[in-house]
Amino acid sequence: MKFRTWLIPLLALVLLCPVFGKAEAASYGTIEIYLDGVSLPSDTAPYIKPKQNVTMVPLRVISEGLGAQVEWSQVAQTATILKDGNTLILTMGATVAQVNGSSVALDVSVERKQARTMVPLRFVSEQLGLHVDWNQQQGTISLTSGTGSNSSPNSSEQPQPGNQGQKPNPNEQQAGLRGVWISTVANLDWPNKSSYGKVEEQKAEYTQLLDEMQGIGMNAVFVQVRPSADSIYPSKLVPWTSYLTGTAGKDPGYDPLQFTIEETHRRGMQYHAWFNPFRASTGGDASKLPANHVANQHPDWIVKFGGKLYINPGIPAAREHVIDAIMEVVKGYDIDGVHLDDYFYPTGETASSPFDDASAYQKYNANGLSKGDWRRDNINEFVRELNNRIHNEKSKVSFGISPFGVWRNKSIDPTGSDTRAGVTTYDSMYADVRKWIQNDWVDYVAPQIYWSMTRKEARYDILADWWAKEVKGTNVKLYIGHAPYKLGTSEIGWSSASEITDQLDYNRQIPEISGSIFFSAKDLRKNPLGLIPLLQSYFGLSK
Repeated sequence: MKFRTWLIPLLALVLLCPVFGKAEAASYGTIEIYLDGVSLPSDTAPYIKPKQNVTMVPLRVISEGLGAQVEWSQVAQTATILKDGNTLILTMGATVAQVNGSSVALDVSVERKQARTMVPLRFVSEQLGLHVDWNQQQGTISLTSGTGSNSSPNSSEQPQPGNQGQKPNPNEQQAGLRGVWISTVANLDWPNKSSYGKVEEQKAEYTQLLDEMQGIGMNAVFVQVRPSADSIYPSKLVPWTSYLTGTAGKDPGYDPLQFTIEETHRRGMQYHAWFNPFRASTGGDASKLPANHVANQHPDWIVKFGGKLYINPGIPAAREHVIDAIMEVVKGYDIDGVHLDDYFYPTGETASSPFDDASAYQKYNANGLSKGDWRRDNINEFVRELNNRIHNEKSKVSFGISPFGVWRNKSIDPTGSDTRAGVTTYDSMYADVRKWIQNDWVDYVAPQIYWSMTRKEARYDILADWWAKEVKGTNVKLYIGHAPYKLGTSEIGWSSASEITDQLDYNRQIPEISGSIFFSAKDLRKNPLGLIPLLQSYFGLSK
């Protein structure tokens, strides 16, 4: 699930992969590039290397668009890209790049065109943890940061014929949860941009999406109802999202949240409302946002970082505002769960480019904590209070969070996982998931274990085991976040759809694992490497 600031998976040792096929490449001239739905300007037009089918972009796009630090050495003819502790070195004419000291093969090297330094987009983007998606019809490349992945609940067994219209029982056995994230940010999963202002078309798109997901074996959806301090429902606290009509603050003419809940429950599936808590905007200009947007109503709560706007978790009133916005849905809608992705504090700080919360730290740090401990305490307070508010209002509504897949590396903390992650949820996002588990502040965790069974730096089985030990003996359920979007990419371990079913097989061996969630709906629908019939067979749905 992904969608947070920079979901850096790890020290990415991936090979270059074409952005699209030869037939597609031959038919496109102008290419538009978007990051989390925001257009990335380029002073030199991106172009495709025809034989390799690789999109080349100016180095300036990497620095200004992706927020990396870049250096070009005219003498050495070398581009150096620095971001979140990762270092990429690409030399003109070289067939390999240096990634954190390791050599990685290249299909296309750095080159100069129109006095600009051009670099391969997919290679650099994936090294920085971005998901790259080519839209042939629109001629666009969409870069998405995380799952949100981003960035996750109570579950029911797969509905049987005759179960239509029956809301799932949240107290049923959890082991069968099979969920899918449905992203609204940047129109990644639903709705399509082509349906802006078309109520019936948007409804039809969602019902078709549900039918397809249920046909694959899913019995729960995690729908992003708050993409960026906005909403897909009529709210008294936040504006309408632009991803319904193309215009922020514009009423789409119906209540998409109510509609999607009803359609989901009609199929006997669970509905979990997915909130991005602290991302205020994927852009950096508050003047482009509605007057009732938090960035305009409370500019003192906002921190601009990496070209985006964030609600400062260090300000108690700001945290309370986010909780109130979530509770508006809990009180007003028949949801099965509240789900948060891993957008807490953004990753990628440097000494020269910090997340500027110094004044809040000075004002609200009554206990004299270190900056890191103070930030973790802010998120702890937010999670604890939200948990209490949800369950005091509706005890049967589940509350869960989908953190980044690595809590801490064993090299830093002997109780951490045997991994070598460049980013960790504890140290980079200031999210102490272990404390939430130990204090029963969540009903479940759904770590995004977006690596294969053969990825040495962060092996799937090692991480699944680690998280299982964390929840063992507690009241907290464990669901695993899986990455079908990586199938068919050049990252190690994703050359066969059986990677996903192998992970599911491994889960069955661990009693603490109660289900799976897949990122995301659009990637399942693409049937990467024949995944759909494989899952249908796995879940016993084959005809």
